[in-house]
Amino acid sequence: MAQAPTMVQLLSPEGVLSRDGVAEEYLTYIDALDDDQLRRFHRDMVIARTFDIEAENLQRQGKMALWPPCRGQEAAQVGSAHAARPQDHIFPSYREHAVGYVRGLDPVNIVTMLRGNTHGGWNPAETGNFHLYTLVIGSHTLHSTGYAMGIALDGAMGTGDRDTDQAAIVYFGDGATSQGDVSEAFVFAASYQAPQVFFLQNNGWAISAPVSVQSRTPLVERAAGFGLPSVQIDGNDVLASYAVAAHALDEARAGNGPQFIEAMTYRMGAHTTSDDPTKYREDAETESWIARDPIARFETYLRGRGETDAFFASTAEEAADGAADFRNRTLALQNPGIGTMFDHVYSEPHPVIDAQKQWLIDYENSFGGDA
Repeated sequence: MAQAPTMVQLLSPEGVLSRDGVAEEYLTYIDALDDDQLRRFHRDMVIARTFDIEAENLQRQGKMALWPPCRGQEAAQVGSAHAARPQDHIFPSYREHAVGYVRGLDPVNIVTMLRGNTHGGWNPAETGNFHLYTLVIGSHTLHSTGYAMGIALDGAMGTGDRDTDQAAIVYFGDGATSQGDVSEAFVFAASYQAPQVFFLQNNGWAISAPVSVQSRTPLVERAAGFGLPSVQIDGNDVLASYAVAAHALDEARAGNGPQFIEAMTYRMGAHTTSDDPTKYREDAETESWIARDPIARFETYLRGRGETDAFFASTAEEAADGAADFRNRTLALQNPGIGTMFDHVYSEPHPVIDAQKQWLIDYENSFGGDA
């Protein structure tokens, strides 16, 4: 078995900021954060978890077909999302609810997709360049690499202009690393020195397959084997996630090629609401990770900096109000119109599509009344 790599951790499980060892390289990013930005990290993690729990409840009540929880992974997502600049492009898999929230995605858009109210989801131009969820495991890494290659070909990187240089960041899980698409993405990204960051959230399990079954070596070493500078971080440390992702994105935008981050975290809930993790996970394992809860850790750190009960109470109230609004708007969703699937097949009217749409309308009407 290969030796475990050195993991970057800035904030200990006890909420203490380290300034020694591997942490030192990234402290300039942390020291540049002001109090409002640190509060925003906490706020975003709490709000993301609250609506994630509300969405799981809604699924259990039959209001959507499926929900993939992200509880436990908030630090990895919120920290790295804040590291991206407005012009960067984000390619999620299907669990990056907190990343989407940070980039301006209305979480109800995720529900409309999982309920079947839409075939797409949202327009990335309207959601902070946060692209569509991808349910085909690992395929979106190639989408991200292709986009990043386009950035390079357009000369939209390496100019030294902080406000215009771009990069792409793609999120995926440990199970995706066993897919051929991910290896192909590594090859193309490295060969073309694409301005891209691969962000692996290693949450321990690919549904019921543990990482130890998938790989005999640390996953961070897979990317290194393709020539990508690779770093492993404590994914439950929002400061490490922010600082290491900010550094990697800076490198990518500067024209120094693709970067790889493995965030060691844990999904406290099921893979999706169709899964039962009690069939393959031990309670002791889950409890050990609950003790490393990323939100509790960061709250301890903020309290040590002087944050008061009033801030945490107002954040919890805001999150609860947001979850209630999210529930109400979800319950108010209507089924899509009968012709919606035909309306955006072509940019211009097409007689065959028009005929198919009319056939379906006539067929539905043939049942009469409220049938």
